[in-house]
Amino acid sequence: MRGLVLSIDAMGGDAAPAIVLDGLKLFAARRPEFTFQVHGRADELTAGVESRGLTDRCQIMHHEDIISMSEKPSTAMRRAKGTSMWGAVQAVKLGEAGAAISAGNTGALMAFSMLSLRKMDGVHRPAMTAMWPTITGRAVVLDVGANLDADSDQLVTFAIMGEAYARAVTGKTKPTIGLLNIGSEEEKGRDTLKLAAERLREPSLGLDFRGYVEGNDIPMGAVDVVVTDGFTGNVALKAAEGTARLVATYLREALTEGVASKMGALMASSGLKKLRTKMDPSRVNGGVLLGLNGVVVKSHGTTDAEGYATALALAADLASSRYMEEVASGLARASEDDDLREAAQ
Repeated sequence: MRGLVLSIDAMGGDAAPAIVLDGLKLFAARRPEFTFQVHGRADELTAGVESRGLTDRCQIMHHEDIISMSEKPSTAMRRAKGTSMWGAVQAVKLGEAGAAISAGNTGALMAFSMLSLRKMDGVHRPAMTAMWPTITGRAVVLDVGANLDADSDQLVTFAIMGEAYARAVTGKTKPTIGLLNIGSEEEKGRDTLKLAAERLREPSLGLDFRGYVEGNDIPMGAVDVVVTDGFTGNVALKAAEGTARLVATYLREALTEGVASKMGALMASSGLKKLRTKMDPSRVNGGVLLGLNGVVVKSHGTTDAEGYATALALAADLASSRYMEEVASGLARASEDDDLREAAQ
């Protein structure tokens, strides 16, 4: 194997391994500097890799067992070490790959990743991210499901990790940060949010904290990083995805209900194509489990080849960045700040 390596759970996802290999082919054509460890059943993968012209870029790692999409994490953990998902994550731990990517069972992937890679020093709980389309580009939202609750210290940790992640994937040198709340006024919200906001304003953390943001501020691009607990973040994400599908359905119905509408749609085809591209979920596919000693990217299980290629690109960008070092540096500053506050009390 040559160059930078990505580790692929080829058996994870609703349409694996075909969609995984199709996405791998798209990504490989765009990023020739990467090679791949492909984990799964060799008898199902060899022909697929060969037919897509990827033989010289892929090392197939045989694993007979597969984690199903509906399997409980506790059950998956009992037979982890014979599975393609475990093999993909282990390659990162062993230093054989810069990142692991799976479209498989989310709960099992979280459990495997935490067991294999462990948490970074200073991380209370890892957080799952989502890239959110906005009017100005993209925003990072975390947590979106890894932790139902989060105290003020965890929210501060999420902000530190989210800022480093946003810098790696957006290229912004100083991403802005906001805490998701029911209002932007200082007196609103739970005590947990108020304590977190107080900490995030500390100059010693070096963060560009902009205060509270509301749900409608996210798609408007008010800040680059939106911090919340996993329960709230997951509800917001699912609501946004449902709204996007609703708008797409209404638009499709409006443009096909009559001859005049169809003619209008034809005349506006260029603009509609741009709109469809912006609303395409494959453009923002891929969530990262932040706070581990290694990069693990979770792709949607129902994604298409283009979406899987997007998740691969995200993993590649993180593996090539200084994201891990920046998170460690931010967490060290937070720890020093904690020590100073305790000494002053």
